[in-house]
Amino acid sequence: MTLIPQGLRRRKTIPALFAVLAVLLGLGTVGADTPAGAATGAATVKAGATPALPCAQLTQLDLGALKDASTQIGSAATVAAKDNKQGDWEACDVHGIIAPQLQFEILLPTRTWQGDYLQDGCGAYCGSVGIQTAAAEGCAPLTDGAFAIATDNEGHYGTAGFDAAFGADPTLRAAFGYQSEHQLALAAKAVIARYYGAPAKRSYFDGCSQGGHEALTEAQRYPHDFNGIVAGSPASVMTELNLFYQAWNARANTRADGSPILTAADLTPLHQAVLDKCDAADGTKDGLVSDPLACHFDPGSIACHGRASTTDAFCLTPAQISAARKLYQGPRDTQGDLLYPGWQVPGSELNWVAWLVPAAPGAPTIDPLIAQSTLRYMVNQNIDGSATYRDVKFTRAVFQRVTAANDGMYDAIDPDLSAFRAAGGKLILWAGWADAAISPVGTVGYYTAVEKAMGGSAATQDFARLFMLPGVSHCAGGQGPSEFDALTAITDWVTRDRAPASLLTSMTDSDGTTTASRPVYPYPAIAVDTTGGPVDQASSYTAEPGTRLGSLKWLGAFRSGYETVSGWVDGRWVTRPGRS
Repeated sequence: MTLIPQGLRRRKTIPALFAVLAVLLGLGTVGADTPAGAATGAATVKAGATPALPCAQLTQLDLGALKDASTQIGSAATVAAKDNKQGDWEACDVHGIIAPQLQFEILLPTRTWQGDYLQDGCGAYCGSVGIQTAAAEGCAPLTDGAFAIATDNEGHYGTAGFDAAFGADPTLRAAFGYQSEHQLALAAKAVIARYYGAPAKRSYFDGCSQGGHEALTEAQRYPHDFNGIVAGSPASVMTELNLFYQAWNARANTRADGSPILTAADLTPLHQAVLDKCDAADGTKDGLVSDPLACHFDPGSIACHGRASTTDAFCLTPAQISAARKLYQGPRDTQGDLLYPGWQVPGSELNWVAWLVPAAPGAPTIDPLIAQSTLRYMVNQNIDGSATYRDVKFTRAVFQRVTAANDGMYDAIDPDLSAFRAAGGKLILWAGWADAAISPVGTVGYYTAVEKAMGGSAATQDFARLFMLPGVSHCAGGQGPSEFDALTAITDWVTRDRAPASLLTSMTDSDGTTTASRPVYPYPAIAVDTTGGPVDQASSYTAEPGTRLGSLKWLGAFRSGYETVSGWVDGRWVTRPGRS
């Protein structure tokens, strides 16, 4: 269950750098005299595969017998390049349903397809169909129509981002929890093979938040579906995230009368207090906390001690100190044990708005809505339409009951990626260090478990790398540069075995002008301005050792063997152990 839908911006004009990368990937051409890395105009994609069938004829395909993905094509129509929201390329736009009600869309380039398939993840509790690729800013093959692209609604219709009413049906729970993306991969690949008369040569998955959860589910349960996977800010510890973490955040900052303890006006000076302590400690004074695992900030250090807080001398009341400490500590039981592997990270304060601090007096926040919907429809056998986030109990007994019943279906926390690695799969994990919606600590904790399961850091980096973005909020935005292209990086890794040594992130204004850029290195390395150059230019930075996450103790564990599979057998809903 995720949080914000991941695709927050439409693609911008392709920067010259990515046009050159497209050429290196064999997906575009520039003049023969252009030196490598030189600035060029827009990439020119070479002619692609010729379709073997007319677009409209796809509605006549009989895919009802497709194993594990009985499919019905509802419509197929040509979309002119000028009307294609994904880029300036003509496409066959296909819509259909995989039984019982997984709705999907596939965009098939009519002239530019270069043989690859890209599957886009969903956002929030999904419930609608819309292609919105994440972490692919400036990816020329994407915007120029080199990929066939598909996405889905995770098997149900939803009226709002966190509408979880579908959870009343066990079939729809299973589709949402682990089945939908595998089913779409089967169906989309079958349609591609019929339309072009040849199968896709390579397949990729890209998603953030719930899309990141889908991505890790694919790597863990269906290791042969995709050659390359990009998983951003994954909502992978799903049961614990959407019940305990969100309810804890909501309760921590809410008085008995329902009013907030910390308000939006408090967050800027609170954030500044964190920067005063930790900004320069990471080696670069740039208004960001680049090594938050080394930042130990106590809200009590700015206590009011009986005086009033003012604009010139901000301070926190005892109630505010208590609320902030709870947020920085994460959800815990009465013995102090974590119920979710994460907490609000120092440096994320400005991004608390809307999630756990109202944007304005009387405005709603997102966290209690997620916890309420999860409690009502997702984690109990019976629907409780009157339950709210205040009914969540932070106890070991409740944790064990809820997770035992639901982790096997919803969570994607298995660190054993040996089958994915053996299949030649490559994985890029990423998250924003200032993400208030899904704690980045959980993502680092999962990657740490993968390192342990897969033979250590070096062995893991041969096929999987984690990139942590300073100051970046949930899937995009925040205070740090958040625009980057992991899609080109993953395709280059798959096709040329060139593991990404760094990702170039940038920030642009409303006119599309780059205002800041910065490299991000594989965890645990951090970018430090070692040259004395401008902190808003990538050329000023080099990789330096960062702080590794130590022992992450919580009531759960990143483990293998917890997965379950479910289905109808002779009219009974049966759940048994197993990955798929």
